Amino acid sequence: MGKADVSEMTATEGQGDASVVLKVGDKVDNTKTENKTSATKAAAAKKTTTAAKRTRRSTTQKKTRSIPEIKAGKPIDVTNPEFYLNREINWIDFDRKVLEQAEDKSVPLLERVKFLSIFFNNLDEFFMVRVANVWKQVQSGAEATGADKLPPRRQLSEIGRRVRELTEEAEELWKKDLLPELAKQSIRIVDYADLPQKKREILSDYFDHEIFPILTPQAIDSGHPFPLVSNTSINFIIELVSEKNKNDIRYARLKCPNNVPRFLYLPKGKEDVNAKLAYDSSYSEVNVVLVEDLIEECMERLFPGYKVNAAGQFRITRNTDGEIEEDEADDLLAAVRDYVDQRRFGDIVRVEMGRGMPVRLADLLIEHLEVKPHQIYKQKIPLAFSEFMSLGCIDRPKLQYKADPTKLAKELDGERDCFEAIKKRDVVLYHPYDRFQAVLNFIDQAARDPKVVAIKQTLYRCGSDSPVIRSLLEARRRGKQVTAVVELKARFDEERNINWAEELERAGVNVVYGFVGLKIHAKLCLVVRREEGGIKRYVHIGTGNYNASSAKIYTDLGLITADEAICADVTDLFNVMTGCGDISTYRKLFVSPKSLRPSITKLIQEEVALHREHGNGHIMIKCNQLVDGEIIAELYKASIAGVKIECVVRGICCLRPGIPGLSENISVKSIVGRYLEHARVYWFNHNGDERMYIGSADMMSRNLNGRIEVLTPILHEKIRRNIMNNIMRLQLADTEQSWIMGPTGEYKRFVRPKGMKKVDAQNAQNHLKSLY
Repeated sequence: MGKADVSEMTATEGQGDASVVLKVGDKVDNTKTENKTSATKAAAAKKTTTAAKRTRRSTTQKKTRSIPEIKAGKPIDVTNPEFYLNREINWIDFDRKVLEQAEDKSVPLLERVKFLSIFFNNLDEFFMVRVANVWKQVQSGAEATGADKLPPRRQLSEIGRRVRELTEEAEELWKKDLLPELAKQSIRIVDYADLPQKKREILSDYFDHEIFPILTPQAIDSGHPFPLVSNTSINFIIELVSEKNKNDIRYARLKCPNNVPRFLYLPKGKEDVNAKLAYDSSYSEVNVVLVEDLIEECMERLFPGYKVNAAGQFRITRNTDGEIEEDEADDLLAAVRDYVDQRRFGDIVRVEMGRGMPVRLADLLIEHLEVKPHQIYKQKIPLAFSEFMSLGCIDRPKLQYKADPTKLAKELDGERDCFEAIKKRDVVLYHPYDRFQAVLNFIDQAARDPKVVAIKQTLYRCGSDSPVIRSLLEARRRGKQVTAVVELKARFDEERNINWAEELERAGVNVVYGFVGLKIHAKLCLVVRREEGGIKRYVHIGTGNYNASSAKIYTDLGLITADEAICADVTDLFNVMTGCGDISTYRKLFVSPKSLRPSITKLIQEEVALHREHGNGHIMIKCNQLVDGEIIAELYKASIAGVKIECVVRGICCLRPGIPGLSENISVKSIVGRYLEHARVYWFNHNGDERMYIGSADMMSRNLNGRIEVLTPILHEKIRRNIMNNIMRLQLADTEQSWIMGPTGEYKRFVRPKGMKKVDAQNAQNHLKSLY
């Protein structure tokens, strides 16, 4: 739920002109929801707990969000901005759900720490990308771009208010709940000053030998301008006074190095001055000191002849959503490399100031950084809390999720000929319940099989130590034709992808860097094999990246097939990506930016037509984001026609469900739990002749217009039925990790009534049977 999740939410959505006017029947129930604001205020006034803060926040949201009134018999313009939620504000609601996972006492303690760090990591990326974009619109005087038509300045104000409310709640959670609970489990985060003398000596010695030589203090005066501060680094602003002349006051900046451990572990009872201060699973009790606390205590050694009069911590979040000048670049690789270097010093979007920052130092920072008041965020807990993920990963099994049982598809166990099995029937995998090792075995067997003559693969985010890359290198070593389509513009993975691309090129792999103006987001692997009957092709199409690490925590679907039409489509698409072809439609695949949008639109419209004739219209959608205005308008039209539409949307949803006369036939729920829901499934009843598609595409303008995405049909009835029963209907029936979206856009966590059967859609026991 961290970078790979949020970093995919980037471009501002252009919503198109899906204008249409429809009429509502006279019998529409137009009853307004009851106003419970006063009761909520009364309850909030009596409580000071986190739960009470949530109540107050919900009340505030209801004040700012109203349900549009649909008048019976009046025509409805489904592009009316009132019918759409703001993308940025809805994203904050998504991160709120992550925060409430950290607040959930039924979640193991260290997992709660992880959820809190994910909450802050999400906020970092939100500011780096989305808030930076809104701020740019404000500065340029741009008009509202979303279907909701909320002006950028108003968005910025609302973002600031909501983020401050949430971070205040997160700070209280850390200080009053998680910190004391960690202490009860003998994991104590302590200040340097509170340690006994022997422990301080250990840390002092560590500072002198391991940290002091790395630090670089930077004076701030007429001869030393304020230094350029890199993105998301922890820094100190320091006021110094001369030991000889109290009127000699100087200022300095000190960066906390990012190549030393953030957490220093002091096991109870061990006074060895040679201690490594690294966590060891043998530690039953441990004191944890933050490295910035140690640096602050010892920083005076960096300024001989001066005393530290005051110091404060700060952290800058910069705009990382710069533009790569692809059209002007002779070498896309070089252009992306330059972009990565420049991104560290993009425009300032947010300045976080740590606890205890003196006012005079805060004013000095604001003056030198030239920031506005709305860009200042004061934080009462450690800065860069996203790095606390590693604290949640220490070896305490009783405080973490138990390992879920998983299975390895027997057809892809590495011991048998997977190609013979795939020729007989399609294989559909559901990760992490189906081990991703099955996909790795498929690619590795292709790399080593003497009958395989070529492998073509897309690479978007494949991780730091990639088994897929190793298999492609092995295939090339064995003389096979290997093509890797590497997307250099995968946000926050550009540098890693550059390194992989260069290594593959050195090995003789045919590396292609994608398109100018388009990202290649499709997840494809094509294997070409020479068999007795001639050339035979095999394809893997996934909803997630070829990343073995994220596959353990993301739920994703993957189809492995030898279907001739699908394989021919993938072959054609690879030729388009590596050559200069232009194909508008494919045999069975939906491919953006040409055919995916019109194909989904056509399926929705066909569902409406069939419903008018047969009365059984039904659509199910499972995706990460539902944002595109034109698609939402089509769903509104389908709802008005009476089609039942059930959506499971993990992240942003700009559609407003449950509005009488407009979207009363649409429901939206979100599942946020142990695993990050990442699979995309689009299902249409089609009068019993079901149509189901899975793939990489969310319903966002950038996916439909600005990327190469693929949706593949699930052709076999049994597999469709299994996906419906074991994923779609199971998630719609979930009672444990579900959030229900209301017409005002607010989410409420589903609370299972007494006597209702418990349904946990993420429980591995529900997925131990194969989908094929």
